[in-house]
Amino acid sequence: MILSTTPGTLPPLAPTARRPGAAAEPAAPTDPAAVTTPVLWLVRHGESTWNVLGLAQGQSDQARLTGLGVRQAWYVTDQLRGRRIGAVYASDLRRAVATAAPLAAALGLEVRCDPRLRERCLGVLEGTASAAVPPALSGVAGDRVLDPDARPPDGESLRAMYWRVAAFADDLLAPSRSIRTAGEVAVVAHGGTLRLLTAYLRGVPVERMSWEPIGNGCVVRLPLHHACSGKETR
Repeated sequence: MILSTTPGTLPPLAPTARRPGAAAEPAAPTDPAAVTTPVLWLVRHGESTWNVLGLAQGQSDQARLTGLGVRQAWYVTDQLRGRRIGAVYASDLRRAVATAAPLAAALGLEVRCDPRLRERCLGVLEGTASAAVPPALSGVAGDRVLDPDARPPDGESLRAMYWRVAAFADDLLAPSRSIRTAGEVAVVAHGGTLRLLTAYLRGVPVERMSWEPIGNGCVVRLPLHHACSGKETR
């Protein structure tokens, strides 16, 4: 099942899922330290047809998962199916939803789609060769952010995307969300989205963040016991 989420109105987190037929798990520990350290599992979508072609995808929704991308989605599922994951969030772009769907099904959960998790809007550059996008428009060169305010025509700057992703993080971590008792949360999105989300939660301003490669189907564990306290503010 796939749900669309309106920004600012994230639905309540489900209790930690248990696969049909699986043995009941022990009761949650009463030690406060054991229930106050939420964990995010950050997942980049599987390989897409535009990844193979070397095209800048941005928020275009034309790309589909390749055969390898589908296998990567199942590999992610195999890695995380035994975790205490209480919710699976994803970008509403098809390549992310298709990656999240097998995991959510294995956990007995729905995919909660949120447009704030989309990749950066690249405007007129979407569908062009990624390698031909100049740093003057992307704001990125190599593994560093050079200009967070650079913006392609009809596109989005990294700074604007940073605060878009930050709004999702703030909603997810709000006290009313009860994430601290929900076990763990999976977020399936895009390379740019995951870099910015990680930087924000670690308190790294967009001007000082790195832009290291994140492979398709990559899974990163992000404990939030120290990340939440270091969040960047406007």
